[in-house]
Amino acid sequence: MAVRWSACGRVRRGVVRQALAGKTPPGGKADDLVVRPGGRRDRRSVCGRSGWNRAAVTRAVLRVATATAVVLLTSAQCAAPALAVIPPAVDNSLLPPPSPPAPPQPTQQHEACAVPMSIDGADVSATQLRGFDMPAVWRLTRGAGQRVAVVDTGIAAHRRLPGVIAGGDYVSSGDGRQDCDGHGTAVAGIISAAPDRTDQTGFSGVAPEATLIAIRQSSNKFGPLTDPSTRGFGDVSTLAMAVRTAADMGASVINVSSVACAESLDDRALGAALSYAVDVKDAVVVAAAGNVGGDGQCPSQNTTAQPTVIASPAWYDDYVLTVASVGPGGTPSPFSLNGPWVDVAAPGEHVISLDPDGDGVIDTMPTPAGQASMSGTSYATPVVSGLVALVRSRFPRLSARQVMARIETTAHHPAEGWNAAVGNGVVDPLAALSDHTAGTSPPDPRPSAPPPPSRPAPDRPYGVAATGAALCLAGLVAAASVRLRRRQEDVPAD
Repeated sequence: MAVRWSACGRVRRGVVRQALAGKTPPGGKADDLVVRPGGRRDRRSVCGRSGWNRAAVTRAVLRVATATAVVLLTSAQCAAPALAVIPPAVDNSLLPPPSPPAPPQPTQQHEACAVPMSIDGADVSATQLRGFDMPAVWRLTRGAGQRVAVVDTGIAAHRRLPGVIAGGDYVSSGDGRQDCDGHGTAVAGIISAAPDRTDQTGFSGVAPEATLIAIRQSSNKFGPLTDPSTRGFGDVSTLAMAVRTAADMGASVINVSSVACAESLDDRALGAALSYAVDVKDAVVVAAAGNVGGDGQCPSQNTTAQPTVIASPAWYDDYVLTVASVGPGGTPSPFSLNGPWVDVAAPGEHVISLDPDGDGVIDTMPTPAGQASMSGTSYATPVVSGLVALVRSRFPRLSARQVMARIETTAHHPAEGWNAAVGNGVVDPLAALSDHTAGTSPPDPRPSAPPPPSRPAPDRPYGVAATGAALCLAGLVAAASVRLRRRQEDVPAD
């Protein structure tokens, strides 16, 4: 179950918060979460976004708690607004207008395109889906009838990705079906690469009959024409436009494997685009949790209940299904960014996918230090996007929010309940596709007592406390934008 620690307590997707003794989060305050008709969620905080209100606290506590709970909930422990781990309120007036995809400024290619090394599969096998009973899954559905938008570095032509729809290009003059970085093609392959009996690795996409929409939104190989020294193009503004475009093109699933990690950023247009995609167009947005370590990654790991690093779009938890990475045994990947917005996890280490520069498969990407294994939350995310396509194909009457809840509910829950590393646990495709899935709300997580919150930071825009203005999977924070670049150090090709 997705969980967010707000300034005054904890907000959970799809259920009403009950302020019971022993379940009060850090800060000692509890939020009421009201499910609106149609599945939309509304947070009615007993503390409020701009400071706690004693009368509101008292009224809420009298409804749900004992006299002892009243004392606990009204004590002056509510964190300062600067520690609120909530995104800015959605402002629909900031939704990008519909327009043909194009770079917001002139660009040029600054580096040669990536050329990964193909493998023949003689001594390599695809293991990413090994923990799932995919033959049983594919007997139920293969994702037919679903459009999955890949908002990434583009999708190169490949014989195992037939019928890719051109979604547009925010980097150059293409139509989305070009990929100079290779990242978007690898993501696309994990979602829906067709099986190939000649491929000795056994690699296949999760939903091989789903249709892909290719939208190039970012690239490390391009930059602004006016600044040849700048490497990388694409920011939260172009991401917002790309999400709007994907939704308008009828995508039932939108895969976003780019993450902005920053101390403060103006991503309100992205929030509006996510709200539009989910609540107007009924699309499921699946987003990467982000990677930790190295230049261009998130600056540090979140190790306490109060995060010090935020990730966008992941922190828009009401609107996205955020995916963490695990290793082959289900152990959380050390590079996967923890956070209260993490919903589920999927395998994301040492993956195999399609070659963007050939017709075979690859298991490495070029880095400054040479070829390196492909690992990252970017590669865990398309596993879940493929699963969403399967669920929507098998149960077409489910809304976007119902699909999200179903995938969380059927995941392999950690023994202690939800946690910030894997959320509700590793996804279970066969359970998510079962006719006998019980319930629509994940079980109540039981987080262990966290360490005391760190000292409050100075007030910052949108109430975000963080330690550094860095970007997960990205470059540097520019004055007016946050770039969504993927650097190749430490966690390769993510």
